[in-house]
Amino acid sequence: MKGVADSSPLHYLVQIKAEDVLRQLFVELITPPEVIAELTHPRAPDAVRSWAADPPSWLRVVPVRGGVDDLGLGPGETAAIALALETHADTLLIDERAGTSAAKRRGIRTTGTVAILAMAAERKLISLPDAFAALRATSFRGPDALMSGLLELDRERGGQHG
Repeated sequence: MKGVADSSPLHYLVQIKAEDVLRQLFVELITPPEVIAELTHPRAPDAVRSWAADPPSWLRVVPVRGGVDDLGLGPGETAAIALALETHADTLLIDERAGTSAAKRRGIRTTGTVAILAMAAERKLISLPDAFAALRATSFRGPDALMSGLLELDRERGGQHG
């Protein structure tokens, strides 16, 4: 599966030390330079800035070749949506509501940090309870009902717990 990453999923997965699941879930993962610029912003956490300053080889930084429409979003989200369209990506990794809505209106499949962690747990790559606990310890504000439901599904299928 080919994915294009916006900054939020990368930011939070790096913060909770779960970014390696992306390498295992996606055959190809790309991101535009605008996302790297957001991740290396001085206000970003040190771990995120350091990771983005020297991204792993499995994450390719690819500039948008065509024009980028003004979507009323931030530069990273706008470029990520444009790159997903341009490369015919299978999915766009994005958390922001406005960006998700804009992508879906353009026929782009989206997935967010919570769903990425759930997919990784389903493949026994991580412990979902541990990942969600770490995520909740950050500034991430995800849908509690969804996270609780996913934890219940994880328990029912005998998820990895530690």
